[in-house]
This record gives sequence, C-alpha cells and structure tokens, in this order.
Amino acid sequence: MMERNQRRSSRGKIEKAILIGVISDTHGLLRPEAIEALRGSEYIIHAGDVGSPEILEQLSAIGPVTAVRGNVDKGPWSRNLPETQVLELGGISIYVLHDLSQLDLKPEAAGFSVVVSGHSHAPKQETREGVLYFNPGSAGPRRFRLPVSVGRLVLEHGGVRGEILQLALRETTADF
Repeated sequence: MMERNQRRSSRGKIEKAILIGVISDTHGLLRPEAIEALRGSEYIIHAGDVGSPEILEQLSAIGPVTAVRGNVDKGPWSRNLPETQVLELGGISIYVLHDLSQLDLKPEAAGFSVVVSGHSHAPKQETREGVLYFNPGSAGPRRFRLPVSVGRLVLEHGGVRGEILQLALRETTADF
C-alpha cells in the first residue's frame, strides 16, 4: 500500500511528493493545532511576523525552516531574518516575502513558480501569469473575523499546488 504522499511514475517507480508547510503571522503564538497541521512537512516556510525566536525553534523540530522578517519582527533576534528568501525545492523556485505589496520583481520573468507571502492575515491563493501566489493566512492571534490557518505546498508531477488548512481551535485567545 502506498503512503498518502507517494505516487507511481510513468515507469511504475514510486515517487514521493514533497510537502512544504507554510505559516505566517504567528505574532509570538504557535498554536498546538498549527504544529499538528504542519507535522509531516519536509520543509517549513514562515512568511514573517514571527514574533519571537522560540517560534522558529519549535518549527525546526518539524523540519528545516526558512523564514523572512515581517513588520512586527523588531527585536535584535530578528536582524538575522532577511526580508526576502529564494528557495529551490523539487525543481520548483519559490520567492518568499512578508508583504506582497513590497514585491519588486516580476516572478514569471524571474522564473519563480510560487510567491509566498503573509501580512494580510487573510488566506488566499491564486495563479497569475503561471505563478502561484500563496498566502497561508494567520496562524497566531485571531484578527477580526478572519480564520486561523496555515498552508501546505505540494510539489509533485513537476508542478505545485497549494492547500489552505483552517485550524479547528481547541482554545480561544484574545483577538486583536
């Protein structure tokens, strides 16, 4: 029996899909539900507004982490976080930044397949000019009436697809 993230190639060989967990806007709160949703990811992307270095330490227990600095990441610990990151995973080029309005390149011209961002707290994915724009929403304190969510990028068959995972919260925290 094949595992959930495996598939057979055209030659009958079992190939494994690459699962990338995507999280943003934790603002210092890493919920147990978010950890559980990201478990099984081979790689984690944090799209900024981390809030504290402990968040990145906890995520690194799941898998390797790439993170960018968000507008609330002000402490000395955050100086090591770049404003943008470029990843190449499974033959897919991914550009990561916190605030999509700060995008200063044309991803399709630069050869990126995916642009990952956060900042808005609203989960969203759309494809434009062949590029997947992916925002997992906010996994930290609930803001307004927006859902609390994380995301997943699934790399398989030479392509990528996104999934938004709304978290079923066991406990409530203050809104802001």
